[in-house]
Amino acid sequence: MSHVPNQYAMQDPRTQYPQPDFERQPQPAPGLAKDMTPKPDHGESSYQGFGRLAGRRALITGADSGIGRAVAIAFAREGADVVLSYLESEEADAREVVKLVEEAGRKAITLPGDISDEAFCKTLIDKSVSALGGLDILVNVAGKQTYVDDIADLSTEQIEATFRTNVFAMFWLCKAALPHLPPGATIINTTSIQSYQPSAGLLDYASTKAAITAFTHAFAKQAISKGIRVNAVAPGPVWTPLQPSGGQPQDKIEKFGSEAPMKRPGQPAELAPVYVLLASQESSFITGEVYGVTGGNHLP
Repeated sequence: MSHVPNQYAMQDPRTQYPQPDFERQPQPAPGLAKDMTPKPDHGESSYQGFGRLAGRRALITGADSGIGRAVAIAFAREGADVVLSYLESEEADAREVVKLVEEAGRKAITLPGDISDEAFCKTLIDKSVSALGGLDILVNVAGKQTYVDDIADLSTEQIEATFRTNVFAMFWLCKAALPHLPPGATIINTTSIQSYQPSAGLLDYASTKAAITAFTHAFAKQAISKGIRVNAVAPGPVWTPLQPSGGQPQDKIEKFGSEAPMKRPGQPAELAPVYVLLASQESSFITGEVYGVTGGNHLP
């Protein structure tokens, strides 16, 4: 992206970021941000911190690219140390995030691995607590999305992999993290507009996102007894590697985001402030909620 908008200057949101048409750009899953055209804006040169997470310790899954990267950058600039969780194949993107976190003067711990494995999830929490000296914020962003037109072509293997990554990992990470989280800690899950307005070709993915929404509502009622808040963010179409690497067919990439009233996809940098709000004490009376960031396709 040649020009990164000033997120803080008043402007027309319809034209603040690139609009369709986009070029076709197939990538093998899970995809890399560095290979996308135009490059996503994760807030690298735009996000300004105000000390709202000073001294906090956060674990972010999917932190190498997309929304997870934007959250990691924002959290670091708000004063938090972060553990970055991602797949080993995403190392090239993750190194860029480490540099940005360290430039913000914060600690960046890398713990690559596959969260669809229960044993790894427990290890990830244990190593995060050890490396940071505790844990105050858990952000579940990492997700698997593969577009399949017809249920006849939707394999059991894909259904299981999507649920293990999107739903089971969230259960395992929340369960392992809870004993370590102090009162005032927060958990932020990532659901989707797909939980409410599912696309026909995202049958398994949309189902996982509906599960995340229900989990967030229910778990918030449990966790508040320990002084821990649980909320979720529901993105609409967002320009991340999830999309060209199988999340959408290439003909849909060309028009990606055009179905939103804003007529463009969101950028990861536009999601980060909502995660910051939900992680900070500014949202102290908010739990069990789902915040939509959808470009106008509102939640019910």
